[in-house]
Order: sequence, then C-alpha cells, then structure tokens
Amino acid sequence: MPVAIITGASRGLGRALAEALAGRGWDLVLDARGAEALADAAGAVSGHGTRVTALPGDVTDPGHRAELVAAARRLGGVDLLVHNASALGAEPLVRLEELPLEGLRRALEVNLVAGLGLVQEALPPLRAARAGAVIAVSSDAAAEAYPAWGGYGASKAALDQLVAVLAVEEPGLRVWAVDPGDMATELYAAAVPDDPEPRPEPAAVVPGFLRLLQERPASGRYGAPALLDGAR
Repeated sequence: MPVAIITGASRGLGRALAEALAGRGWDLVLDARGAEALADAAGAVSGHGTRVTALPGDVTDPGHRAELVAAARRLGGVDLLVHNASALGAEPLVRLEELPLEGLRRALEVNLVAGLGLVQEALPPLRAARAGAVIAVSSDAAAEAYPAWGGYGASKAALDQLVAVLAVEEPGLRVWAVDPGDMATELYAAAVPDDPEPRPEPAAVVPGFLRLLQERPASGRYGAPALLDGAR
C-alpha cells in the first residue's frame, strides 16, 4: 500500500485529506502538536482499515521530523509528503505595523523552514518510490496582497518558490503547491474571528487533491477549487 506523511492532520484539511486517503487504501503517518486531537483523528482514520501512525510533536523540531520519516519507512516508505502544518504569525491577524517579529519568525519556521527540513529528511524514500510526490499547502495570500495577511502570505509565497525550485531539482518527483481556497477551519477562525461569511468545509476541496494524485499533472502551483472544476 502507498504511504503518506501528513502534517497538521488533527483537524481541518489535514484530517479530511487523511480520511480520504485512508478510504482509498493509503497507510498514513500523521502529525500535529495536540496529542489528544491527533489521537482522536487517528482513531477515526484507522476505521478505514489501513495502518495509521500518529506522532504528536512540532514540525520545527528536527528530531520529530526524523521520527515521522522513520515511521513511514516502517510502513514501507514515503510515496507522498503533505506539508499542511501552518502558523499565522498572529492570532487574530494584524497589520504589518503591529506584527510581532517573533510571530513572523514562527510563521517562517513552521510554514517554510520545517517544510524544507521535512522534504530533506524524506527525499531518499520519495526518490525510491514508484510515484513519489510532495504537496505543499499554499494560500491565496501567497499571490495576492490582503491587509493583515502580510506575514502569513510572505511565508507561503516563500514556500511556493521553494516548491518550484524543488520541482526543477527533482524532476523524478511530482511537486505541487496547492491553494485550497477559503475553508471553514480553526486556522481561518483564529485569523479572522469576526468574519461572518460562510465557507466550505475542508472535505469539499479534498477531491481536488485526489485528482492531482490520480492524474499526476506536471509539477507546479494549483488551486483545489479549479481542480474540482476540471481547470487549472
């Protein structure tokens, strides 16, 4: 069975993607900082009958990243790495003049540096996989300028560039940056707690990710909503 590592998998998009992959026979290594929420997610996901390893920890910790890849190797390797864990930099979001520099550093460490660290750790088994792939969860804020989204958007824009370079350096892999669009997640609620607009549940965009894995288009940046409509 194929094996995927998914960070930030205790809730939101990470959990929805884990459940969808498990339902299609994938074995999984799941990560999140909250042990209780991660255990709950792993219990639900394992109900599909696949092997699930849940490892609570912080992706900025090199030792934790090594544990994630080691766990995947025990399941058979790494066919897919999904870097979904994210930090906002400030909760709720604030304008750049108020953004704590420590918050910006945290966003860069989680969204960018930890993503590269995990890729570096997982590259050998990814290269050895029959169809190795990396998905970096991006954001519209990486490409557009929205007030108060500067720190988070900058970290995701840097992640997009890192992924683009990785795709050139690793032509044997598929490397995708995916903007999932607006979703009803705890992360978004923490970012903009007073936003009254209804937003789709994360499970609604998961089919776009599954289409990438099924059709394996060229490495690049994609939008999950556009994938759902059959367009890039």
